[in-house]
Amino acid sequence: MRANASKRWAVALSLLVLAGCAAQRETLGAAMAYRGVDWPSERVHLDLAYRAGPDFDDEKHRLDLFLPAEGRDGWPTLVFVHGGGWTHGDRKLGALGIEPMRNLGRFYAARGYGVVVPSYRLQPGVDWKTQVDDVAAAVAWARENVAAYGGDPDAIALGGHSAGAWLAARVGFADAPLSRHGTDRGALCGMVLVSGAGYDLADEATYAAGASRSYFERRFGGDGDWQARASVVTNVDAPAPPALMLTAEGEGPTFERQSNRLFEVISPLAPASKRHEVEGQNHQRILVSMSRAGDPASETALAFLDEVGCSKSTR
Repeated sequence: MRANASKRWAVALSLLVLAGCAAQRETLGAAMAYRGVDWPSERVHLDLAYRAGPDFDDEKHRLDLFLPAEGRDGWPTLVFVHGGGWTHGDRKLGALGIEPMRNLGRFYAARGYGVVVPSYRLQPGVDWKTQVDDVAAAVAWARENVAAYGGDPDAIALGGHSAGAWLAARVGFADAPLSRHGTDRGALCGMVLVSGAGYDLADEATYAAGASRSYFERRFGGDGDWQARASVVTNVDAPAPPALMLTAEGEGPTFERQSNRLFEVISPLAPASKRHEVEGQNHQRILVSMSRAGDPASETALAFLDEVGCSKSTR
Protein backbone atom coordinates (compact mmCIF):
# COMPACT_ATOMS: atom_id res chain seq x y z
CA MET A 1 0.00 0.00 0.00
CA ARG A 2 2.82 2.39 0.89
CA ALA A 3 4.54 1.68 -2.45
CA ASN A 4 1.35 2.45 -4.35
CA ALA A 5 0.92 5.71 -2.48
CA SER A 6 4.52 6.66 -3.21
CA LYS A 7 3.99 5.95 -6.89
CA ARG A 8 0.89 8.16 -6.97
CA TRP A 9 2.78 10.99 -5.30
CA ALA A 10 5.64 10.62 -7.80
CA VAL A 11 3.27 10.70 -10.73
CA ALA A 12 1.34 13.61 -9.27
CA LEU A 13 4.49 15.65 -8.81
CA SER A 14 5.74 14.87 -12.32
CA LEU A 15 2.41 15.87 -13.81
CA LEU A 16 2.38 19.07 -11.81
CA VAL A 17 5.58 20.11 -13.52
CA LEU A 18 3.92 19.64 -16.91
CA ALA A 19 0.52 21.08 -16.09
CA GLY A 20 -0.38 24.73 -16.35
CA CYS A 21 -1.03 26.67 -13.17
CA ALA A 22 -4.81 26.49 -13.54
CA ALA A 23 -4.73 22.71 -13.86
CA GLN A 24 -2.21 21.90 -11.13
CA ARG A 25 -4.67 21.30 -8.30
CA GLU A 26 -6.91 19.18 -10.53
CA THR A 27 -3.96 17.11 -11.75
CA LEU A 28 -2.75 16.42 -8.22
CA GLY A 29 -6.22 15.38 -7.06
CA ALA A 30 -6.72 13.08 -10.02
CA ALA A 31 -3.35 11.37 -9.57
CA MET A 32 -3.96 10.79 -5.89
CA ALA A 33 -7.44 9.37 -6.56
CA TYR A 34 -6.16 6.78 -9.03
CA ARG A 35 -6.59 3.13 -8.03
CA GLY A 36 -5.10 0.63 -10.43
CA VAL A 37 -7.19 -2.41 -11.33
CA ASP A 38 -5.57 -5.78 -11.95
CA TRP A 39 -6.96 -7.90 -14.78
CA PRO A 40 -5.59 -11.02 -16.49
CA SER A 41 -3.49 -10.14 -19.51
CA GLU A 42 -5.09 -12.93 -21.53
CA ARG A 43 -8.42 -11.07 -21.22
CA VAL A 44 -6.93 -7.93 -22.76
CA HIS A 45 -6.33 -7.34 -26.47
CA LEU A 46 -4.40 -4.14 -27.17
CA ASP A 47 -3.94 -2.19 -30.39
CA LEU A 48 -6.59 -3.86 -32.54
CA ALA A 49 -7.21 -2.09 -35.85
CA TYR A 50 -10.79 -0.90 -36.34
CA ARG A 51 -10.41 0.75 -39.75
CA ALA A 52 -8.68 -0.09 -43.01
CA GLY A 53 -8.13 1.50 -46.38
CA PRO A 54 -5.98 4.30 -47.78
CA ASP A 55 -6.70 6.68 -44.88
CA PHE A 56 -5.73 4.13 -42.23
CA ASP A 57 -3.78 5.75 -39.38
CA ASP A 58 -1.58 3.10 -37.81
CA GLU A 59 -1.60 4.88 -34.45
CA LYS A 60 -5.08 6.35 -34.13
CA HIS A 61 -7.22 3.75 -35.90
CA ARG A 62 -6.67 1.23 -33.14
CA LEU A 63 -8.56 0.26 -30.02
CA ASP A 64 -8.07 -1.74 -26.85
CA LEU A 65 -10.52 -4.53 -26.02
CA PHE A 66 -11.04 -5.75 -22.46
CA LEU A 67 -13.00 -8.96 -21.91
CA PRO A 68 -14.94 -10.09 -18.83
CA ALA A 69 -13.94 -13.21 -16.94
CA GLU A 70 -13.61 -16.37 -18.98
CA GLY A 71 -16.68 -18.56 -18.99
CA ARG A 72 -19.16 -15.73 -19.34
CA ASP A 73 -20.97 -15.11 -22.59
CA GLY A 74 -23.58 -12.75 -23.92
CA TRP A 75 -22.01 -9.85 -22.07
CA PRO A 76 -22.69 -6.19 -22.92
CA THR A 77 -19.99 -3.90 -24.25
CA LEU A 78 -19.06 -0.39 -23.15
CA VAL A 79 -17.39 1.75 -25.81
CA PHE A 80 -15.73 4.66 -24.01
CA VAL A 81 -14.10 7.59 -25.83
CA HIS A 82 -11.21 9.61 -24.40
CA GLY A 83 -11.24 13.39 -24.15
CA GLY A 84 -8.59 16.02 -24.83
CA GLY A 85 -10.32 19.06 -26.27
CA TRP A 86 -10.50 17.49 -29.77
CA THR A 87 -6.79 18.28 -30.22
CA HIS A 88 -4.94 15.82 -27.98
CA GLY A 89 -5.33 12.67 -25.90
CA ASP A 90 -5.15 8.97 -26.62
CA ARG A 91 -6.39 5.64 -25.26
CA LYS A 92 -2.79 4.90 -24.13
CA LEU A 93 -2.32 8.16 -22.24
CA GLY A 94 -0.51 7.60 -18.96
CA ALA A 95 2.70 7.82 -16.98
CA LEU A 96 4.50 5.57 -14.48
CA GLY A 97 1.73 3.00 -14.34
CA ILE A 98 -1.16 5.47 -14.16
CA GLU A 99 -3.27 5.00 -17.31
CA PRO A 100 -6.83 6.29 -16.88
CA MET A 101 -8.38 4.87 -20.05
CA ARG A 102 -6.92 1.39 -19.86
CA ASN A 103 -7.68 1.25 -16.15
CA LEU A 104 -11.28 2.06 -16.99
CA GLY A 105 -11.28 -0.88 -19.39
CA ARG A 106 -10.04 -3.27 -16.70
CA PHE A 107 -12.48 -1.91 -14.13
CA TYR A 108 -15.64 -2.48 -16.19
CA ALA A 109 -14.37 -5.82 -17.52
CA ALA A 110 -14.08 -6.95 -13.90
CA ARG A 111 -17.77 -6.08 -13.55
CA GLY A 112 -18.97 -8.12 -16.49
CA TYR A 113 -18.60 -5.73 -19.42
CA GLY A 114 -16.58 -6.01 -22.54
CA VAL A 115 -14.89 -2.63 -22.97
CA VAL A 116 -13.72 -0.99 -26.18
CA VAL A 117 -11.43 2.03 -25.79
CA PRO A 118 -10.59 3.58 -29.17
CA SER A 119 -8.20 6.26 -30.25
CA TYR A 120 -9.22 8.64 -33.04
CA ARG A 121 -7.52 11.20 -35.26
CA LEU A 122 -7.01 14.63 -33.75
CA GLN A 123 -7.43 18.23 -34.86
CA PRO A 124 -5.94 20.13 -36.58
CA GLY A 125 -4.86 17.16 -38.69
CA VAL A 126 -8.53 16.34 -39.37
CA ASP A 127 -11.82 18.15 -38.81
CA TRP A 128 -14.56 17.33 -36.31
CA LYS A 129 -16.64 15.44 -38.86
CA THR A 130 -13.76 13.04 -39.44
CA GLN A 131 -13.41 12.54 -35.69
CA VAL A 132 -17.10 11.66 -35.43
CA ASP A 133 -16.64 9.21 -38.27
CA ASP A 134 -13.68 7.56 -36.52
CA VAL A 135 -15.71 7.03 -33.35
CA ALA A 136 -18.64 5.69 -35.37
CA ALA A 137 -16.25 3.26 -37.05
CA ALA A 138 -15.08 2.03 -33.63
CA VAL A 139 -18.69 1.49 -32.51
CA ALA A 140 -19.44 -0.35 -35.76
CA TRP A 141 -16.37 -2.52 -35.15
CA ALA A 142 -17.73 -3.43 -31.71
CA ARG A 143 -21.14 -4.28 -33.19
CA GLU A 144 -19.55 -6.52 -35.81
CA ASN A 145 -16.87 -8.22 -33.71
CA VAL A 146 -17.78 -8.67 -30.04
CA ALA A 147 -19.83 -11.80 -30.72
CA ALA A 148 -16.63 -13.57 -31.77
CA TYR A 149 -15.28 -12.96 -28.27
CA GLY A 150 -18.53 -13.93 -26.49
CA GLY A 151 -20.31 -10.58 -26.32
CA ASP A 152 -23.83 -9.56 -27.28
CA PRO A 153 -23.68 -7.33 -30.38
CA ASP A 154 -27.11 -5.94 -29.54
CA ALA A 155 -26.10 -4.61 -26.12
CA ILE A 156 -23.65 -1.77 -26.55
CA ALA A 157 -23.32 1.18 -24.20
CA LEU A 158 -21.54 4.24 -25.56
CA GLY A 159 -19.83 6.87 -23.45
CA GLY A 160 -16.95 9.26 -23.14
CA HIS A 161 -15.32 12.00 -21.12
CA SER A 162 -15.10 15.69 -22.05
CA ALA A 163 -14.60 15.97 -25.84
CA GLY A 164 -15.08 12.20 -25.90
CA ALA A 165 -18.55 12.68 -24.43
CA TRP A 166 -19.37 15.11 -27.23
CA LEU A 167 -18.12 12.64 -29.85
CA ALA A 168 -20.10 9.80 -28.27
CA ALA A 169 -23.22 11.98 -28.22
CA ARG A 170 -22.85 12.92 -31.89
CA VAL A 171 -22.65 9.21 -32.77
CA GLY A 172 -25.27 7.95 -30.33
CA PHE A 173 -28.06 10.47 -30.88
CA ALA A 174 -28.06 10.77 -34.69
CA ASP A 175 -28.62 8.16 -37.39
CA ALA A 176 -26.07 9.30 -39.97
CA PRO A 177 -22.70 8.49 -38.32
CA LEU A 178 -23.37 4.78 -37.84
CA SER A 179 -25.40 4.41 -41.04
CA ARG A 180 -22.29 5.41 -42.98
CA HIS A 181 -20.71 2.24 -41.60
CA GLY A 182 -23.61 -0.02 -42.48
CA THR A 183 -25.11 -0.29 -39.02
CA ASP A 184 -27.64 1.55 -36.85
CA ARG A 185 -28.28 2.70 -33.30
CA GLY A 186 -30.56 -0.20 -32.43
CA ALA A 187 -27.81 -1.90 -30.42
CA LEU A 188 -27.25 1.10 -28.13
CA CYS A 189 -28.71 0.26 -24.74
CA GLY A 190 -27.48 3.41 -23.02
CA MET A 191 -25.11 6.39 -23.02
CA VAL A 192 -22.74 7.54 -20.25
CA LEU A 193 -21.63 11.10 -20.97
CA VAL A 194 -19.10 12.45 -18.48
CA SER A 195 -18.32 16.18 -18.30
CA GLY A 196 -19.15 16.94 -21.90
CA ALA A 197 -18.92 20.35 -23.55
CA GLY A 198 -20.22 21.85 -26.77
CA TYR A 199 -23.55 20.04 -26.81
CA ASP A 200 -25.30 23.32 -27.63
CA LEU A 201 -22.84 25.64 -29.32
CA ALA A 202 -25.43 28.37 -29.78
CA ASP A 203 -26.33 28.63 -26.09
CA GLU A 204 -25.58 32.21 -25.06
CA ALA A 205 -25.94 31.40 -21.35
CA THR A 206 -22.92 29.08 -21.61
CA TYR A 207 -20.76 31.84 -23.07
CA ALA A 208 -22.04 34.29 -20.48
CA ALA A 209 -20.94 31.80 -17.80
CA GLY A 210 -17.36 31.84 -19.08
CA ALA A 211 -17.04 29.52 -22.09
CA SER A 212 -14.86 30.82 -24.92
CA ARG A 213 -16.74 31.22 -28.19
CA SER A 214 -13.45 31.43 -30.10
CA TYR A 215 -12.30 28.11 -28.57
CA PHE A 216 -15.28 26.30 -30.06
CA GLU A 217 -15.24 28.25 -33.32
CA ARG A 218 -11.65 27.13 -33.91
CA ARG A 219 -12.77 23.51 -33.52
CA PHE A 220 -16.13 23.66 -35.30
CA GLY A 221 -16.20 26.88 -37.32
CA GLY A 222 -16.06 27.47 -41.02
CA ASP A 223 -19.17 29.44 -41.87
CA GLY A 224 -22.05 31.26 -40.24
CA ASP A 225 -23.97 28.04 -39.60
CA TRP A 226 -21.23 26.26 -37.65
CA GLN A 227 -23.08 26.26 -34.34
CA ALA A 228 -26.16 24.48 -35.67
CA ARG A 229 -24.14 22.05 -37.80
CA ALA A 230 -21.86 20.95 -34.99
CA SER A 231 -24.16 21.05 -31.95
CA VAL A 232 -25.49 17.80 -30.58
CA VAL A 233 -28.88 19.26 -29.60
CA THR A 234 -29.72 20.25 -33.18
CA ASN A 235 -28.73 16.85 -34.59
CA VAL A 236 -30.82 14.40 -32.55
CA ASP A 237 -32.89 11.69 -34.22
CA ALA A 238 -35.64 9.79 -32.42
CA PRO A 239 -35.72 7.35 -30.81
CA ALA A 240 -32.81 8.23 -28.53
CA PRO A 241 -31.03 5.79 -26.22
CA PRO A 242 -31.31 6.65 -22.53
CA ALA A 243 -28.39 8.72 -21.29
CA LEU A 244 -26.68 9.39 -17.99
CA MET A 245 -25.12 12.86 -17.97
CA LEU A 246 -22.50 13.27 -15.27
CA THR A 247 -20.68 16.42 -14.27
CA ALA A 248 -18.34 17.22 -11.39
CA GLU A 249 -19.15 19.78 -8.71
CA GLY A 250 -15.80 21.53 -9.19
CA GLU A 251 -15.96 21.97 -12.96
CA GLY A 252 -17.75 25.27 -13.07
CA PRO A 253 -21.05 26.41 -14.54
CA THR A 254 -20.32 25.89 -18.25
CA PHE A 255 -20.15 22.09 -18.00
CA GLU A 256 -23.25 22.05 -15.83
CA ARG A 257 -25.12 24.26 -18.26
CA GLN A 258 -24.20 22.18 -21.30
CA SER A 259 -25.22 18.88 -19.71
CA ASN A 260 -28.48 20.45 -18.59
CA ARG A 261 -29.15 21.66 -22.14
CA LEU A 262 -28.64 18.21 -23.61
CA PHE A 263 -30.72 16.62 -20.85
CA GLU A 264 -33.60 18.98 -21.70
CA VAL A 265 -33.54 17.77 -25.29
CA ILE A 266 -32.96 14.06 -24.68
CA SER A 267 -35.14 13.31 -21.65
CA PRO A 268 -38.49 13.66 -23.49
CA LEU A 269 -37.21 11.21 -26.13
CA ALA A 270 -35.63 8.84 -23.60
CA PRO A 271 -37.44 9.18 -20.25
CA ALA A 272 -35.05 6.80 -18.49
CA SER A 273 -32.26 9.38 -18.92
CA LYS A 274 -30.68 10.82 -15.78
CA ARG A 275 -28.67 13.88 -14.84
CA HIS A 276 -26.26 13.74 -11.90
CA GLU A 277 -23.60 16.00 -10.41
CA VAL A 278 -20.80 14.28 -8.48
CA GLU A 279 -19.79 16.16 -5.37
CA GLY A 280 -16.18 16.83 -4.42
CA GLN A 281 -14.73 16.20 -7.87
CA ASN A 282 -13.36 18.17 -10.79
CA HIS A 283 -12.93 17.70 -14.53
CA GLN A 284 -9.86 15.47 -14.30
CA ARG A 285 -10.67 13.54 -11.15
CA ILE A 286 -14.11 12.44 -12.36
CA LEU A 287 -12.48 10.45 -15.18
CA VAL A 288 -10.15 8.67 -12.74
CA SER A 289 -13.12 8.09 -10.46
CA MET A 290 -14.98 6.25 -13.22
CA SER A 291 -12.63 3.33 -12.51
CA ARG A 292 -12.48 3.63 -8.73
CA ALA A 293 -14.47 1.06 -6.73
CA GLY A 294 -17.12 2.55 -4.46
CA ASP A 295 -16.79 6.05 -5.94
CA PRO A 296 -20.04 7.95 -6.62
CA ALA A 297 -19.04 8.38 -10.27
CA SER A 298 -18.47 4.70 -10.99
CA GLU A 299 -21.34 3.51 -8.81
CA THR A 300 -23.78 5.91 -10.50
CA ALA A 301 -22.66 4.76 -13.95
CA LEU A 302 -22.94 1.06 -13.09
CA ALA A 303 -26.36 1.52 -11.50
CA PHE A 304 -27.62 3.41 -14.52
CA LEU A 305 -26.39 0.80 -17.00
CA ASP A 306 -28.09 -1.86 -14.90
CA GLU A 307 -31.35 0.09 -14.74
CA VAL A 308 -31.60 0.67 -18.48
CA GLY A 309 -30.83 -2.95 -19.33
CA CYS A 310 -27.21 -2.76 -20.44
CA SER A 311 -26.01 -5.30 -17.87
CA LYS A 312 -26.55 -9.01 -18.33
CA SER A 313 -28.48 -9.23 -15.08
CA THR A 314 -31.32 -7.15 -16.49
CA ARG A 315 -31.52 -8.59 -20.01
